[in-house]
Amino acid sequence: MTANTKIWRALEPGGRERAIAEAARMLRDGGIVAFPTETVYGLGADAADTAAVERIFAAKGRPADNPLIVHIADTGQLDALVLPYGELASRLMERFWPGPLTLVLPVRPGAVSPRVTAGLDTVALRMPHHDLALRLIAEAGRPIAAPSANSSGRPSPTEAAHVIDDLNGRIDGIVDGGPTGVGVESTVVEIAGPGSVRILRPGGVTAEQLRETADEVLLDPALGLGLPSVSLQPGEEPSASWRENEAAEAAHGAPRSPGMKYAHYAPRGVMELVQGEPSAVRAYILEAVEEARRRGERTGVLTYEERAAGYDADAVIVCGSLARLETAARRLYGSLREFDARGIDRIWAEACPQTGIGLALLNRLAKAAAHRIVRV
Repeated sequence: MTANTKIWRALEPGGRERAIAEAARMLRDGGIVAFPTETVYGLGADAADTAAVERIFAAKGRPADNPLIVHIADTGQLDALVLPYGELASRLMERFWPGPLTLVLPVRPGAVSPRVTAGLDTVALRMPHHDLALRLIAEAGRPIAAPSANSSGRPSPTEAAHVIDDLNGRIDGIVDGGPTGVGVESTVVEIAGPGSVRILRPGGVTAEQLRETADEVLLDPALGLGLPSVSLQPGEEPSASWRENEAAEAAHGAPRSPGMKYAHYAPRGVMELVQGEPSAVRAYILEAVEEARRRGERTGVLTYEERAAGYDADAVIVCGSLARLETAARRLYGSLREFDARGIDRIWAEACPQTGIGLALLNRLAKAAAHRIVRV
């Protein structure tokens, strides 16, 4: 435990430079510091400092076999971290860095703590598209290992208040840089062939965007989407089958990427994800809400602007628009935390289209629902 967590208000006059200087010094001294990126808030430590990295796992209650993403501020840091990589990886970096894309590459032996890689021979790397994060990493002068800055299993933090709720008193510092932008974590990919990438975790870079750089985009079976590894063509949707398969996940052993294993993002209430034709989804949820009310439970519905008027529950929370799924992604984790703040016992979430960032959104909803998925 940390007796006092230092909070820097980087948006206050003069606060930005002070936050960067002091938080960077804390990182160099073996501290763990939460900071904003364009996706969610990360909890950072010097990637080569095993003692500091172990403090991340302890503060979050994170499983030891769940690898961490290493954040860099400049591609000049790569040579010290990874072994030679191919042309496709270089093209992806050029197209998407800085940005919400994480590349899994062969790690240079001894470059980072073995706790970062969870004993694998690869390391996950990204360069965040957030000026404060980039400046902090550069000022610290070393690569920063940083998972999301939340208690393990809880919704990821998209503002400093979420970090304070989960980790105040457990970490050394929090840089409050305001709300994040994308709202869901980075897309994690590995190189599957000369022109092929495999998505290990969908996120802020969509499969369609990746298809503009790679000849082939695959979905890893270990995502638990109930899918074979498939190639996404422009305009093509993955299969409607979405049920998570815990046995398949366990069979893959240690995850090759963050987010591939374990329940994540969950509110405290019991949540179901409901898929199907809109009128059937609405009818199912309304009936389920009434049954829960008769049991004395507080009820919640997570829905979209276009459908919210059709629901009656103790909390009907709109996370965004079906026509602009990036708004739903941005608000998802805050919406899940709002159910907690309102003491909701049972939650029903509507599914969304699986194209674009909807793939990442459905992945997070399925995990938040602990794979309780109903098709009507």
